[in-house]
Formats: sequence, structure tokens, C-alpha cells
Amino acid sequence: MNFLHAKNLKPNGLPIIISKLNLLLVFMLVFSFANQANSQINVSTAYNIDIRDAKTNIHAEHLKLGGTNLNDDKISVNNYYISINDKPIIPITGEFHFSRYPNKYWDESIKKMKAGGINMIATYVFWNIHEETEGKFNWSGDRDLHKFIELCKQNNIYAIIRIGPFCHGEIRNGGIPDWMLGKPFSIRSNNPGYLFYVERFYGEIAKQLKGQFFKDGGPILGVQIENEYQHSASPWGLTYPGQPYDWTASERDLALTQQGVGISEKLNPYAELGNDHMKVLKSIAIKEGIEAPLYTATGWGNAAIIPNESLPVSAAYAYPTWTTKKDISPFFIYKDLHKNPDYSPVRYTPEDYPVFAAELGSGIMSTYSRRPIVPAESMDALINRCIGSGANGIGYYMFHGGSTPKGEHYFSDEAYAYPKISYDFQAPIGEYGQIRPSFHRLKLLHFFLNDFSDLLAPMVTVLPENNIEIKPNNINSLRFAVRVKDGSGFLFINNFQDDTIMTDKKDIQIKMKTSTGEILIPERKRFSLKNEENAIFPFNFNLNGAILNYATAQLLMKGDDPVNPFYVFFVLAGNTAEFSFVKNNSIAVKNISQCKIEKTANRIFVECPENGISEFTVSSKNGPHTNILVIEKKLALKSWIAMIQGKKHLILSDVLVLQNNESFEMYDQTEKGYDFFVYPRLKSLAQINSGTITSDNKSSILSHFIVTHPEINLLLKTKRIDEKRIIVPIPSEKSKDINDIFVTIDYLGDTGMGFNNGNLVTDEFYKGIPWQIGLKRFMDRPEAKEMNLYFRPIYKDAPFLVDLNPKIIASINIFPKVKINKIDYTIEYKSIITFSK
Repeated sequence: MNFLHAKNLKPNGLPIIISKLNLLLVFMLVFSFANQANSQINVSTAYNIDIRDAKTNIHAEHLKLGGTNLNDDKISVNNYYISINDKPIIPITGEFHFSRYPNKYWDESIKKMKAGGINMIATYVFWNIHEETEGKFNWSGDRDLHKFIELCKQNNIYAIIRIGPFCHGEIRNGGIPDWMLGKPFSIRSNNPGYLFYVERFYGEIAKQLKGQFFKDGGPILGVQIENEYQHSASPWGLTYPGQPYDWTASERDLALTQQGVGISEKLNPYAELGNDHMKVLKSIAIKEGIEAPLYTATGWGNAAIIPNESLPVSAAYAYPTWTTKKDISPFFIYKDLHKNPDYSPVRYTPEDYPVFAAELGSGIMSTYSRRPIVPAESMDALINRCIGSGANGIGYYMFHGGSTPKGEHYFSDEAYAYPKISYDFQAPIGEYGQIRPSFHRLKLLHFFLNDFSDLLAPMVTVLPENNIEIKPNNINSLRFAVRVKDGSGFLFINNFQDDTIMTDKKDIQIKMKTSTGEILIPERKRFSLKNEENAIFPFNFNLNGAILNYATAQLLMKGDDPVNPFYVFFVLAGNTAEFSFVKNNSIAVKNISQCKIEKTANRIFVECPENGISEFTVSSKNGPHTNILVIEKKLALKSWIAMIQGKKHLILSDVLVLQNNESFEMYDQTEKGYDFFVYPRLKSLAQINSGTITSDNKSSILSHFIVTHPEINLLLKTKRIDEKRIIVPIPSEKSKDINDIFVTIDYLGDTGMGFNNGNLVTDEFYKGIPWQIGLKRFMDRPEAKEMNLYFRPIYKDAPFLVDLNPKIIASINIFPKVKINKIDYTIEYKSIITFSK
């Protein structure tokens, strides 16, 4: 099952020598004229950008944020970025709601998020889940906040707790308990009666988190106060069909309260009261013991913040369900977010705060009437655009899906017509822990940010002159931006736009005017960018003493070994990678494998192929020999970063790779087994807990290991009751070699529901894609022997048809209709691998 073809690992063949001199002379003459012509065409048609005046005005005296811990670690914040021990960082925050996932699998999920490059987890603390009945708090089982944060600490990942009181989160009342509606005061206000209950709730949270804050050596770096305050709200769940929404907002703010994230042009006459309420909530939180170096507030759409005491975070949802129809969004066009945030106007001065895009729609929640599908290609395109536009913090809502727990009296937010249980969100990690294509696309950017954020964070955004003319429906213009500091930086290019198809961009060449002269990217060959793709290229990059003028390959990660450092780049489909180095007496490029080298008076060019794997070494008098590994993008999508015997390595494999201290948990969904490659090569042997592992040392670049699974005979057979009902068996025992069993239902219908012993345990809104259910959480229940699936038929006048693929609608010749096309079972195998010392 080797996913690297053997031909990609062979050394280059010898060049063919042409013996006929006259033919060679003719060829050289033609080649010379062609180069001159191409050079003239390239320069005259190059895209231009001027970065000579790029400057930042970084200051921090106005911000009352930051702090130290018991180990003298320091968090600092200026108006441009966050630092840990004076090193700039870019937080990569993934939203994961602990109370929406079985606590037995929290550790596995946290490891999955970390394997995907997430370095901070945000989680809501839903008030109504913990105090559904007034005065009775529940922090047990899947509600155990202390356990969840402790697992974050054990996995060395930071946390942000979103404590409300109002959260939204597509949960009933936005997290406000039902019984609060019966109190004689207005919620989300400074009314003493309301603040009494908030203080009690905050106090209970503080008890659960004692010793877990950054100042105590814990992982909690940030606290979000409230959510979208004076911007939006949820409807009270205590409502009637057809009744206008009764918003969970302060009475004074009802007139300007809106549904969902959006632009709010009107200024709230009670804005100062809103900011003051946020200050009051923060003071209560600190009084109760909820104290962190960072406080955040959702600042989009004129929402309230705590001026100079909270970071106003931004959002971008390209596929909203709270609009009546599809619309082409502005979120894939570069802008200077430090001056002009998304969903402007805002209530704060943007230049006073770093850009933290904390709610980027990595998926979306389905409603009964709107069910858009969020393509995987949109997610990394959105992150590329946000980083290129100046974001120094990114966050996903959601990164990990879940299932809303059933309370004693209610399900989820039924007033908004959400699924009663499913909170899959089409997230990179699904409701049952499934790893989706978007996960792999996003991790390429996360690995880059984790290794190079100290360089990127201080860089300012520069846009080409024509950028202001580019509109979302313009599918032809090249969209690009630069982030730069002191003449060094990164070129960002995006060729994705939601709800339309961009043209493939060909023959791209970009000319930068810098303070030290012009840079042409690339100098020789041009490059292309296909529809739905994006790229980040370095320029004037200091590569351990060697100056890389540019590369038309994207940085993935770097190795930290000071003796044997390495960098990994990947090549975009349809291109070769061109590396241009400043030629001088101190630089040497050698040990070429699969690449070509050419030297001119001022340059050393290295060209690496689009496919397979190649490598070369760069050295200078002022730095060590540095290996450069170049891989094709489809291999980069299979990459995992690992620490093996204290040194950083890259693993390439189709399977999910989770590091657990010195061992690796490998999750595979094929019956025969899998293989994986390790870079740099290992001298140690590998052992496996079950099955077999062998090594294949044909490659001089990579270590290659082949794994086979033990044979498992698992007979699963569904039973068809009628058109609408199917019985899915649930195995009573699970082998130690099985991590999960997924059942995938390819169907046509309106909604689906799954019952276990008469209780609704899962549900689904049809979107035109298969419904997948993970069975392991039900296998853990001794009483769960089968799941009964019930489907509602699709109707001709259903409101969500606007979001379905027209081909699906055209295929339906009879309404109403339910059709079960196919049901498959997939076993997810688990093996544990260690490497000998």
C-alpha cells in the first residue's frame, strides 16, 4: 500500500549528450532568443506591488493585558501581536465544546486537535447545562470542566474559556437557563437581581478551575466575557410555532438586536452602558477567581468590548444560515484588517489592538430551512486571506463537532430549528471524531504558523494598488497581498471565492519594489494557481545564513536540531518549485537529489519537480548545513509533525498519527494495513503492539515502515423494516485493535433520526452528502444492542432546496420521497508504535 511510487525515489538519470555541434549551436541560439523574449514579456506583464514604505507602529502602553506565572513565564500584548516570553506568537484556536462530547474520548480529541496544529482550545461553559434547575449545579461526567482543562494541561495545549453568561453556541436560549425568563428583571444588564445569579455562576466556574489559570502554572490563557453583546442574541426556547422571536437580550437593546453575525450600521444609544456592563462582568469574574492574562470580547458589528482591557476578536462566516439565500462574501479578498475589520463598523479603534480572527467559519450549523455545504477548499483559503490581511491570531468555530446533550426538560435550540442533538457543524473534526479533508488542508497552514509566527507576527500588510477595485464577483483578477518587515516577508495568493468558480490563473509573475531593489517572483519560469487553491511564498528569507530571494514552493515546517537543521517545502499542483539564492562566496548548494541546479552571476537557482520527493543542502560560512526537503502538495496533506527521541521529525502517511509521549497511536480505516515514512531518516527500529511492522530502506531520504493489521472478522448487517426505518446493529464487544466503527448512510430525504432503546440519540438534516455515525460511544453502553434509524421524506416545496445540488433535485421524480441508496461499515483500526533508542 505504498503511497510513494518507486519511480519518485530513483536518482536522476545521466543527461543526454548531443554530439552534433551544429544542432547544439542552433539550439543554444534559439534558446537565447527565447529567453530574451520571455524576459521582456515577463517584466512587462508582471503584477506589481510596492513594499518600500511598509512600516508598523507597534506600541503597548495603552493595553491593560498580560501577566506572569509561577515559573516567571510572561504573556505580553501590544497593538500588533501577543508574545510569550517576548517571542511573538500567533494563537491557532480551535473551538471544542467539552459538554458536547463523551468525556471518555476527550483526551483522544485534544490529541487530534494538537496533531492538526491547533495550539489553543476554546470552549463554552454553557450555564443551562450546568444549572438547568435553579441552585443545582452539575459538573460531573461530560460536564466535568475541571477534567477537561486538566487534560489540556497534560497535552501541553493552552485554553480559552468562554464563560458567558450568554454564549449563543446554537444551544437553547444561548445558554441562559429557562428559569431566568421567570425572574422579575431584564437579563444581560446591570440589574442587581441578574448580577446576583451571574456572580453565583461565575463562582461555581472558579471552583472548578482553581489552580488551572496561567498565573498558577495552568493552561488557561484567556477568558471571554459575554458574547456578541449588544449585537445579537438567541430566541427564548419557551415559544410557540409562528411566534416572533423573543430575544435573550437586555430590554434596552432589543430594537438593535439581530440574528446571527453581520454588519450593524446603527449605533446603539446605550453603547456606554454596554461597555460598562462588560466591565462589571469582568470585575465579578476576577472577584470570584477567574483571572487570566488575556480577556477577549466579540467585537464585530458594533458589539461591546472593554476598552483597552479586552482583545476585540473578529469573525468571518462565508456560508451563513441566517441569511435568506446564498450570497458571495467579501471574505476571500485581501484587505488591511488592522485598519478595516470584517463586519465593520466596530466600536473600537482597530489600530489599537492586534487582529484576532477568532470565529472563522470552518463549517456551519444546518437549520431546517438553510443547509449550505462548506467546501474544504474554502477553509484554508479563508485562513490564507486572513493571515495575508494582517491577522495575528486565528480561531475556528467549530474545529471539533459534537452532540448537544439532552437536558431534563429540553433538547438543543429548537426555536431556531436546529437539529435536536447533532452539532457536527461540518467541522474539520466531525461529531464522532471523524477527520475530514478540511483538517488536512488547514494543518498545512498551522504547521507553518507554529514554526514561523515569530517572523510573521511583526510584519505589516501591503496591498497592490488595484486591490481596492477587486470585488467578490470578480473571478479573473489575481488576488494577492504581502506581509513584510525590513524587506523580508511572505507573498500571499488566493484563488478561491465562495458560491462561484474562479478562473485558473496562469503565467503569474509578481514584481516587488523594495527598499533594496526589485524582486521578481519568479525570475525565470512563471507559475500557475488553479481554481480553489491558494499559496504562500517566502522572499528575502534568511535560511540559516543563506539568503533565499524567493521560492515558488510553500513553507511547511522546520526542524530544530542545531546540528542537522532542515526545512520542508511543498509544491503546488501543476508547477515546479524554483528556489533562488543570493550567490556569494559563502553559500554552497549541493547533495542534489531529484532537483536541477543552475548558477548565474548573481543567483543560484534550484528547480525541484512537481511530483514526488526531492532534497538538497544549503550552507554558508555563517550557518550550518541545512537540508531542504521538497514534496508535492498531495504528500504534504499526509504530513504529521512528531517528536522522536527528542528530535523533530516529519511523518508522511495516509493514517491519523497521534503522539502520546514517546509512542504513536495510528488510526487506519483500511483492512490490509498501511505504510508510513519518516524524515529525517531514523537509525532506530520500530515496534508495534499488535499486527506486524517491517522496514523498507530503499530510499536514501526517508525511513519507510509497513504495517499489517491482525485479522478481524466483524459481521454487521442492517435490517430494512420499511421505506423509512432501518435497524443498525451495535456490536456488544470491541476488540482492542478497533478504535471505532463508522456506519455511513447514503440516502435521500428530509431528516434522519437515530433511536436507542426508544431514546433519540442522534439526528441529521439532509444536505446531499452521506450521514456518518460513529458507533463506539454506543458500544460502551451495555444496553445498546441496536440503533433504529427513522427518515422523513423530502418535499417539493421544502425551504432548504435552495442549498441542494440542482442535480439532486432533478433526480427526484416523486415527492415526497425517502430513498436509502447504500449503507457501509468502516472499521477504524488502532495500533501503537514506538521507536527503540
